[in-house]
Amino acid sequence: MPARLPAAYFDIGPRDRQLVIWTLCISIAVHAIVLAIRFRPFDLDKMLDRGPMLEVALVNAKSATKPTKADILAQAHLDGGGNTDADRRAKTPLPVMPREETSNDISVATQRTVALERQAKELLTQLRDARTPAAVPKPVDAPPNTETPTATEMAQRTLEVMRLEAQIAKEMDAYQKRPKRKFIGARAEEFRFARYVEDWRLKVERVGNLNYPEAAREQKLYGSLLLTVSIRADGTIEDIEVNHSSGHRLLDAAAIHIVEMAAPYSAFPPDIRRDTDVVHITRTWTFTKGDELRSN
Repeated sequence: MPARLPAAYFDIGPRDRQLVIWTLCISIAVHAIVLAIRFRPFDLDKMLDRGPMLEVALVNAKSATKPTKADILAQAHLDGGGNTDADRRAKTPLPVMPREETSNDISVATQRTVALERQAKELLTQLRDARTPAAVPKPVDAPPNTETPTATEMAQRTLEVMRLEAQIAKEMDAYQKRPKRKFIGARAEEFRFARYVEDWRLKVERVGNLNYPEAAREQKLYGSLLLTVSIRADGTIEDIEVNHSSGHRLLDAAAIHIVEMAAPYSAFPPDIRRDTDVVHITRTWTFTKGDELRSN
């Protein structure tokens, strides 16, 4: 027979009942707080990456010595550099690109000549096409006051077109008979011109150093001038022009005299003669402090 607890054992007093109620309220509040908290796994990357950011500059040069007091961090030692003493920092790690030499005048002149030839040929073609009689369309009912050109007017217009065509053809023929010229600066794009210009430069330098102007040596005159020499196909000089003076008339006249003394030059080889009658060579000549003539 199972044992039974007395009813008095389950009898709870008012004080105990109040304690149970408070215990339940506290338990519910604690569970609510615990359930409201969200737990996440630890982010190891964030725990390890707690140091300050490190700024490193990329430089486009380096030096053998380490600077005594470095201003910035870089991938190589650089103890000073640039063309200023001010406290500045380069805006880009890329090296400075060299400036293109001023040879625009020569290229513009060549392009203008080619454009003029093309325009003249196009105009001549248009005039020839204008002489070709077009197909006569079938007559359409025209207004009664419409005037059509007479045969005399059409003949006059045809004669005008023929005269204009003859004039253009004459000018074109005269233009074709003009000497074909090639303008060359300090750099020659084609090997055939580069070889000829280099041989010409070496000859002028050799003659100039053998006949260096004594007056310039005595007066200690130095400077640079830009000179354009026009050479014909047989090696003779057509013209000499000082594009930019050295500031001393004596040096300018001496440079012209040296170029004339070195003439005549070599005749054009066949690969140049086939399409060129005159070569214009533009170079910078310098009378150095060592009493030498050099070309840049």
